[in-house]
Amino acid sequence: MLADPIVQTLLIELVEEEENLDIVQCLLDGIGTDEEIAEKTGIKLNIVRKVLYKLYDEGLASYKRDKDKETQWYTYDWEFKVDELQKLKLKRCNTELKELNERLDYEENNMFFICPSGHYRLDFEDSSSVEFICPQCGAELEFDDNKDVIDELKDHIEFIEDIMSQ
Repeated sequence: MLADPIVQTLLIELVEEEENLDIVQCLLDGIGTDEEIAEKTGIKLNIVRKVLYKLYDEGLASYKRDKDKETQWYTYDWEFKVDELQKLKLKRCNTELKELNERLDYEENNMFFICPSGHYRLDFEDSSSVEFICPQCGAELEFDDNKDVIDELKDHIEFIEDIMSQ
């Protein structure tokens, strides 16, 4: 599961550092308490707890609290929710797909002009409002053929649709 690049990206966004994926792996391996995870991974206990609570906030982890009869201290047994990860993956893919389709629509339905020095890329309306002159350097804006951008967006959309169909 952690070999899936999209899952890795999602989890790294949540846990902030790639090394913290070891915490998720411990949960998947059945190691449930924060102390055990910290001991196995060598990650500081406060960081382990911080990551576990982030996973909990996203609905990717749950815990069961037990009170030790002798010490009266609480222990938390954590569990990773694999099914919720798949839901989050689909949700993120849908969000990205919507954004890509909106950008594709914008690219297909507009004409663009670019500064030869790379300062600005403006659509026709914005270019005409600055009289086709770069606001930063004063160079004349040139027509920008966005066929490559459109093709790249279509490829990315197709890639995400393939992921979602799996």
